[in-house]
Amino acid sequence: MTRSHWRRLARIAAVAGTAATLVGIGTPALAAAERQVYVAMGDSFSAGSVVLPQSDLLTCARSAINYAALLAKEIKVAELRDVTCGGATTSDFTNPQKGIVSGTNPPQYDALSADTTLVTVGIGGNDIGLVGLATSCVNLLPVGKSCKAANTAGGVDKYATKIDAFAATYGTVIEQIRQRAPRAEIVMVGYPTGIKPRGCWPLVPVLPQDADYIQANMDRLNARMAEQSAAHGAKYVDIRTPSIGHDACQPIGVKWIEGLIPSVVNNSFAPLHPNAAGLAAVVPSIRKVL
Repeated sequence: MTRSHWRRLARIAAVAGTAATLVGIGTPALAAAERQVYVAMGDSFSAGSVVLPQSDLLTCARSAINYAALLAKEIKVAELRDVTCGGATTSDFTNPQKGIVSGTNPPQYDALSADTTLVTVGIGGNDIGLVGLATSCVNLLPVGKSCKAANTAGGVDKYATKIDAFAATYGTVIEQIRQRAPRAEIVMVGYPTGIKPRGCWPLVPVLPQDADYIQANMDRLNARMAEQSAAHGAKYVDIRTPSIGHDACQPIGVKWIEGLIPSVVNNSFAPLHPNAAGLAAVVPSIRKVL
């Protein structure tokens, strides 16, 4: 999702009366030998962008109840450095990222240090343009031009090619983290189920074949992340499986992903992104691999 989209969403959230400050997490009195330092890296799916309450509304649209905040509290880390940010790509790991509304974020790698003990990473969707793909597939009528047909014309699947070319970047990210934080356990967090098989037009206005195409590309990106995690000695967290049945087609109270028009359930304002329930649901899956 582009910065202009996030700016509009951030303003909506601001009017709704957000701006909570993330309180101290964990037990600072832990002995030095037991001190746990957790660095959370990633994009809007990890940041919980525009899910209220916000801890960093103007710069990253970061939620105070994203999965990093909830996990840090559960496992009682001494320090959480949450640098997840809406709109982030892997280039923002090495370069400053302009704030969504104001300010500038340092490179996410800067949060890493020799004392880091745990790193979670959720990234790649913006690198290959997943949200852009989904929005390009919108059809307000039950018949229309298929985005799958457009992206696979001539027998070449543009998004599959893009994802496969990007795959090695996951390995680079893991090795870069390991250089900066050699003691850290590295956990790569996948993307959830976005839409059910054949979709649910008009609730989510994409054609059945296009709904399957969108999810197939999310699955492909997850598969490449899992492969690179295994190849480079990191752990991979499958969010796809536990989120089946909680996609954007489901009713309020069941879905973990919002549709093109957010239901504002659990104070969530970002379309095609996790709501508060979806963020909380990531925590058990991460805990299983730790």
